Amino acid sequence: MNKTNRISHRLALLKQQNQTALIPYITAGDPHPNLTVELMHLLVAQGANLIELGVPFSDPMADGPVIQKAVERALAHKVSLKQVLAMVKAFRDSDSDTPVILMGYLNPVEAMGFERFAQQAQAAGVDGVLTVDMPPDESEGYAQALKAHDLERIFLVSPTTPESRLEAVNQLGSGFVYYVSLKGVTGKGTVNTVEVATQVSKLKHKVGLPVGIGFGIRDAESAFNMAKIGDAVIIGSALVGLVEQHHQDPEAIKQALTDQMQLFKQSIARADQGDNNELV
Repeated sequence: MNKTNRISHRLALLKQQNQTALIPYITAGDPHPNLTVELMHLLVAQGANLIELGVPFSDPMADGPVIQKAVERALAHKVSLKQVLAMVKAFRDSDSDTPVILMGYLNPVEAMGFERFAQQAQAAGVDGVLTVDMPPDESEGYAQALKAHDLERIFLVSPTTPESRLEAVNQLGSGFVYYVSLKGVTGKGTVNTVEVATQVSKLKHKVGLPVGIGFGIRDAESAFNMAKIGDAVIIGSALVGLVEQHHQDPEAIKQALTDQMQLFKQSIARADQGDNNELV
C-alpha cells in the first residue's frame, strides 16, 4: 500500500468491516515533548484507528479551555511545527500503518511556507492536515500544495456551514469531513443526537466523503450514539483533560488514557454490533 493513502485506505477497510473509526486527539508536546510519541503508540495499542495530533499555537480560537491549557503546557517547552513533524517521523520508525492527521492553525504553516510545509509533512509521514482557520473556499492554493504531496485535505463543517462552502469542501477536500457536532469551542456543551443524525444525513448527500464527528464527545454514551451516525468518532478534550489531571505523573497519564480508550472502544464496538440498549 502506498503510504500516502493511509487515511482513505483505513476508513474504507473499516467500512467494509462495518466498523466506526476511533480517532483520538492529543496535543503534541503536552505535557512534555519527550512523552508525545509514546502516547501516540499507547493510543494505537488501545484501539485508535487514526491519530489526530494537535500543533500548538498561541491563539487556539476554536479550542475550549482544556485544549488551550494543553497548548500552553506544550508552548512552555517551546514546541514548534518543526518539532511536531519530528515527532511524527519518530512515530513512523515503528508504526508505518496508523494514519496521522495534523490539526492546527494557519499561522505556523504560513510561516514555514505552503510548499515547504507540505514537502516536510509528507517526508515525516503525515497523512492529512486539518487547518482550523483556513476556510475551504479560500484554500485552493494551500489545498493544491497539500495534494501535490499526497496529503489529505480535511475540513471542518458545522450545522451553519453555507452551501457555497460545502461545494468547496466537495471540490478540495479529501480523506474525510470533520463534522462539528455542537456550536462553540471544543469540550463544551452536550451533543444533540437527533440533530446530529439529521445534519450528518444531509451532509452525506452533499459531500462524497466519510464523515467524522467531533466536539462534545466526552463519555462512552456520547461515543456510542455518534458511532451509530458517523464513519468516525473523534475524541479530544475527554482525553486531553486526563493529561491535564495527571500532567506531573507520566505513568498516571498512561493508565488514565488506557482506561478511557478502552471505554470508548467498547462503546463504539457495541454500536457497530447493532446494540440499541442505552448505555448507563
